[in-house]
Amino acid sequence: MTQPQLEKYLWGAAVHLRGHIGASDNKQYIFPLLFFKRICDVYDEEFAEARALYGDDLQPGAFAENHRFQLPTGAHWADVRATTTDVGRALLTAMRAVEEANPELHGIFGDANWTNKDRLPDRVLIDLIEHFSSQKLSLTAVPQDQLGQGYEYLIKKFADDAGHTAAEFYTNRTVVRLMTLLADPQPGESVYDPTCGSGGLLLNAALQLKAAGQEYRTLRLYGQEINLITSAIARVNLFLHGIQDFEIARGNTLHEPRLLRHDRLRQFDIVLANPPYSIKEWNQRAFQHDAWGRNLWGTPPQGCADYAFQQHIHASTRPDTGRSVVLHPHGVLFRNQESHIRRQMVEADVVEAVIGLGPNLFYNSPMESCLLICRTRKPAERQGRILFINAVDEVQTEKAISHLAEHHIQRILTTFREFQDVEGFARVVPVEEVLTRDGSLNIAYYVSNVRAGEASTDTLTQTVAQWSAGAVTLRHSLTALLTELQEPVTR
Repeated sequence: MTQPQLEKYLWGAAVHLRGHIGASDNKQYIFPLLFFKRICDVYDEEFAEARALYGDDLQPGAFAENHRFQLPTGAHWADVRATTTDVGRALLTAMRAVEEANPELHGIFGDANWTNKDRLPDRVLIDLIEHFSSQKLSLTAVPQDQLGQGYEYLIKKFADDAGHTAAEFYTNRTVVRLMTLLADPQPGESVYDPTCGSGGLLLNAALQLKAAGQEYRTLRLYGQEINLITSAIARVNLFLHGIQDFEIARGNTLHEPRLLRHDRLRQFDIVLANPPYSIKEWNQRAFQHDAWGRNLWGTPPQGCADYAFQQHIHASTRPDTGRSVVLHPHGVLFRNQESHIRRQMVEADVVEAVIGLGPNLFYNSPMESCLLICRTRKPAERQGRILFINAVDEVQTEKAISHLAEHHIQRILTTFREFQDVEGFARVVPVEEVLTRDGSLNIAYYVSNVRAGEASTDTLTQTVAQWSAGAVTLRHSLTALLTELQEPVTR
């Protein structure tokens, strides 16, 4: 198959489910079937190669070490395909048997309700299985890179159908590319995503090294994801791309971090993240006395957990090589209720750069976003300084969907690497200046893309940010005035 043919074949599976389950639920049925079909076809391919080597008398199951994954008797795709009644039960039984035979696959097929015949009658499942059976998904027929691209295509298609919930498992892939280029992962390093979704950031870190001809298989990938089916999607995504050295844990990162070492948070060379923005349902009280020592700079307000995630990320970076690139909404740069946290973060001199991005780059959301880049030990020439980049205009919009073109990515990346002023685009600011503004990281304070004689084309987010900046200045002025008025008059 060509890549377009593969994508048509994969999307055709979802068509069989139309009218039976909601579009947002397609992924919890299609992805497990795709992975089940893949490992069965690869198993058959490996067995055929072994027979060619050892003779036709070789029996299935012999030389188990030749197989990447083990398939117990009765748990093959062909066994399920031969079933005509209670097909959902046969699928579920086979998938659970495969998980039990391969501990590293535990939970990978998710928890879809295959046995609900009101939603999925036998005839629908039979049609779906026959659709998948129409093509071989062996390594020879569909190499890892090709199937991996097809899988990413499906993730994007499901995200398009999922509406506002898509951001829970999908990050704009052009932003993902920019983030991994900024983080600059190196062979042998560890990369962590505390809210990994479908694993796009982790995967791209490896693929970036691979595309550059560097050793990507020594990169160690770690993630945590609260949603079972989404964490399964991430694991399948990495498997199908040929990534072996990874660990995806399931659970609530703020409530129960699962990646630990000696009862302490495990630390990593790189943290890449697109945390859920401004969530209100989180345990603020527990964070005040956090057992994992993440309350480094203060407790965030109940209505916005953004800085709970940011402090978790900082606590999860190695003290020598640690660096992080985090996609946030613009509000984290200037909201008043978090100013005490932001100020301490700036005082710690861990903020390396703040990059303001344009609107619609958060998937299915019009709001503007920003990248907060931190480093536990900044290079000597960058210590005591923060680079602000106003890249709000570096965006391309087509049919109400925005993305970063390659020239946008390269301009931002080059500016970050050179770490110098660029008129109307970037400015290196001393930490002392930022602290005079109460630690505000509001880009409008430091970089303006409006030149003399030009009309302002500020977006709503920029306008709000500038208003907020003015409000901070006014508050300081009023405080100073009231203090002066309260001082006793000396004669």
